Amino acid sequence: MSEKSDFRWGPATGVGSMPGGDAREAAKTVTGSFEGPEAGMPFLAELPARGPGADMIGRTAGLLVDLYARVEPSGWRIGDRPGRDTKRARSWLGEDLDALEEFTQGYEGPLKVQAVGPWTLAAALELKNGEAALSDLGACRDLAGSLAEGLRAHLADVRRRVPGADIVLQLDEPSLIAVLRGQIKTASEYRTHRAVDRQLVESTLRDVMAAAGGGPVVVHSCAPDVPFALLRRAGADAVSFDFSLLTERDDEVIGEAVEGGTQLFAGVVPGVDGRLSDPAGSVMGVRTLWRRLGLNPGSLADAVTVTPSCGLAGASPAYARAALAHCARAARSLADNPE
Repeated sequence: MSEKSDFRWGPATGVGSMPGGDAREAAKTVTGSFEGPEAGMPFLAELPARGPGADMIGRTAGLLVDLYARVEPSGWRIGDRPGRDTKRARSWLGEDLDALEEFTQGYEGPLKVQAVGPWTLAAALELKNGEAALSDLGACRDLAGSLAEGLRAHLADVRRRVPGADIVLQLDEPSLIAVLRGQIKTASEYRTHRAVDRQLVESTLRDVMAAAGGGPVVVHSCAPDVPFALLRRAGADAVSFDFSLLTERDDEVIGEAVEGGTQLFAGVVPGVDGRLSDPAGSVMGVRTLWRRLGLNPGSLADAVTVTPSCGLAGASPAYARAALAHCARAARSLADNPE
């Protein structure tokens, strides 16, 4: 972490998904909402409304090397060869990258790309027998290795397209806690898969994070009880979470994370349509947390990146634009009035 401690995280960003199916419109929104690194961090938008292959699992399955997946009635299943579902996922990703490249000409600063992490992927992808890859630790290992290789190629492509960008890799792990607690259901839904050993979870995450090539990595989970300490040990430079799900029992690990230099991506702006409070009100809870932890208010703006509570795929296009702009204004409020 020390060699990346001077990395300039954007003060605000989005989680990843956006509404609609127009790649150019989405790229225009995420770059226009954060004009310049001082306003926020643009990101490669995901548009799941387009259908299978644009969803988070299918999109990441399309990145895998020498492993392929197809859509079955029960979900995504690993197959022997690339079929139309893999081709569709790769085609949509290419469309999104073309749009991002168009709207980031001359851009310099942080740029975030997202992919599903190895454990949520293992919980979601089925083996040929219909059970989750999570049921077979050998399959989990192969999946993580394929994912890491695919991510290396993907990040190299983004660097080539946007040469002035400092690429940030975000791994989405909404199922991580369920994997650690043995709460992922089997295909019959009568039982659950055995909890995976925490050290194996940590080492696998560390191996996949290495695909960033030393660049900064953020792990996102909008589930309760995010395992901050485990993620930090695995090498995450930042943790992205739904701020409303924090409880006071998280105080100690949050304080340790901040003091250890971990960036907090605080999801404080609702991800679905609703009335937005004033920007200062949106980050009131973050200020309160800082006071409760006895942390230096002057560190607040540098230690926190403001985001929506989760992806914006379920929002209207107008609200998604407003929410990203609101994140930027709320971050400015934190910087101007940390106390």
